[in-house]
Amino acid sequence: MAYKDLRDFIRALEKNGELKRITVEVDPNLEITEFADRSVKTGGPALLFENPKGYRTPVLINAFASARRMEIALEVDSVEEVARRISEYLEMRMPEGFMGKLKMLPKLAEMGSFFPHTVSRGPCKEAIRTEGFSLLDYPVLKCWPDDGGPFITLPLVFSRNPDTGKRNCGMYRMQVFDERTAGMHWQTHKQGAEHYRRLLKEGKRKRMDVAVAIGADPAVMYSAILPLPPDLDEMMIAGFLRSSPVEMVKCETCDLEVPANAEIVLEGYVELGELRTEGPFGDHTGFYSLAEEYPVFHVACITQRKDPIYATTIVGPPPMEDYYMGKAIERIFLPLMRMQLPEVRDICMPAEGIFHNLILVAIRKSYPGHARKVMSAIWGLGQAMFSKCIVIVDEDVDVQNVREVAWKALNNIDPERDIQFTMGPVDSLDHSSRLINYGSKMGVDATRKWSGEGFTRPWPEVIRMSEEVKVRVDALWKKAGL
Repeated sequence: MAYKDLRDFIRALEKNGELKRITVEVDPNLEITEFADRSVKTGGPALLFENPKGYRTPVLINAFASARRMEIALEVDSVEEVARRISEYLEMRMPEGFMGKLKMLPKLAEMGSFFPHTVSRGPCKEAIRTEGFSLLDYPVLKCWPDDGGPFITLPLVFSRNPDTGKRNCGMYRMQVFDERTAGMHWQTHKQGAEHYRRLLKEGKRKRMDVAVAIGADPAVMYSAILPLPPDLDEMMIAGFLRSSPVEMVKCETCDLEVPANAEIVLEGYVELGELRTEGPFGDHTGFYSLAEEYPVFHVACITQRKDPIYATTIVGPPPMEDYYMGKAIERIFLPLMRMQLPEVRDICMPAEGIFHNLILVAIRKSYPGHARKVMSAIWGLGQAMFSKCIVIVDEDVDVQNVREVAWKALNNIDPERDIQFTMGPVDSLDHSSRLINYGSKMGVDATRKWSGEGFTRPWPEVIRMSEEVKVRVDALWKKAGL
């Protein structure tokens, strides 16, 4: 059964020994961050702070911060199961004949069960406040010493495409400015920013409706970070992940819907053209992202459970919670990449590459220049366009073993011949690029070189011991007591 809400997920984490309740008083100002950072870097559990200093609302953090917790979140024994489900749907074809079509009916019916549906009420409406509320009533973390203020870091931000009317849900950090306003960190390449730009250009409205849900069942929270095509409803994907539709409820003061089982909902709007300095913020790069001008979110109403739980996360020097969330994306979305690039055998985004700085790709090489074709294609795939460095190796290289990749790649390349540079969009958080959102990227062809690529010398074999000797030594190894 799919988790009903965040509380169901917390119970599952606790049942599996993956959650620790913290009863001592801990300050949301920096101290919770230090707890969470120590825990994730030592393989510790998710943390539920039951007594955050100055607040009555418990704080949940590190709920996704391990491979095992990601499996619990998605209710699988391995995230590869989700990838296999995706592959099955991608490969599904309507069979010939009446009996064949009958056999397909359960699968087609299952597809229809993914779509969200609207309900009249939900737990997120247990308390409705249009007056007398404040963002400062919640234990929003100040994560790092030089942060510009406290930041909501795990929000589900809902907006609507002004052209199509389709819903979008993204996860964009929000700096709390005061009781009723917060920064809306819509990076230029994100869908929320695109909706904002279209309305601004249209010039017919002064405000853009926005709703923010905090704390929901894990599939719903996770769906907000997935690199989906524009106008593909994240709540439908959440329904796919949880094998059950997401229940949505209409907001009180704006034309949007939010997950009915959310812990806290902030309803409001963005004034078109209004900007305010947001940041600095200790970011997932391990560096502070600089203060910049971003739109301002005005809160008009807060709805919530009577006793809500505040779900949050921190980012910073890797590995952090976001690494495990990103690693699951890597595995889940490999089948989608292989639809476009069937020659790709595997990919790896190491923690040190913080997602967009390094992608390792193993391919089945079939012709001269094949590696360069794959580089160019990846730079054209959605958010993969931000990949600062792509290293392409042959299919016999285990890209999940970063040491093996480094060894073989550094042996295989002639730098002048095998490295290429290109210009294009880069991640907004890349502090090294010559301009904001625009800079250079590097591709490394670390495959074996063919004569068709101008390499006429023999290519050496990797040193390997014979299997016969290995078998003999296995027995001798045991006799030697090793």
